[in-house]
Amino acid sequence: MIFSESLKKNRDFQFIYRNGKSYGNKYLVMYIYRNAANEKKGVSMNRIGISVSKKVGNSVVRHRLTRLIRESYRLNEKKFVGGLDMIVIARPGAKERNFFEIESALLHLAKIHGILRKEAATEPKTEKEENEKN
Repeated sequence: MIFSESLKKNRDFQFIYRNGKSYGNKYLVMYIYRNAANEKKGVSMNRIGISVSKKVGNSVVRHRLTRLIRESYRLNEKKFVGGLDMIVIARPGAKERNFFEIESALLHLAKIHGILRKEAATEPKTEKEENEKN
């Protein structure tokens, strides 16, 4: 991930759980906290943590979901605004989902939080739509 680091310390997770804002959908829950420390340094990096409980499945299932969430974030990283601490929690319903459903759920939560960049929030028009407009 070019613009991001991983959250690894328990105290960071606990701080974001207590002070962050959360929204959820069918497959994921996302906690967001504006990271003022990065903004003071002039760097607007995001930090992301991924949590998958044992309730979701065995270790194979949990690691698969972790990889799906991390990859969907990595591919859409440029769409997110900077200076955020994020925690993404997988719900048990996510274990049977494919990459595209997880990616869609992640982007849906980002849209609800309002953390997508303006140019990324609007989809580019197709050639057909532009021709119909003219």
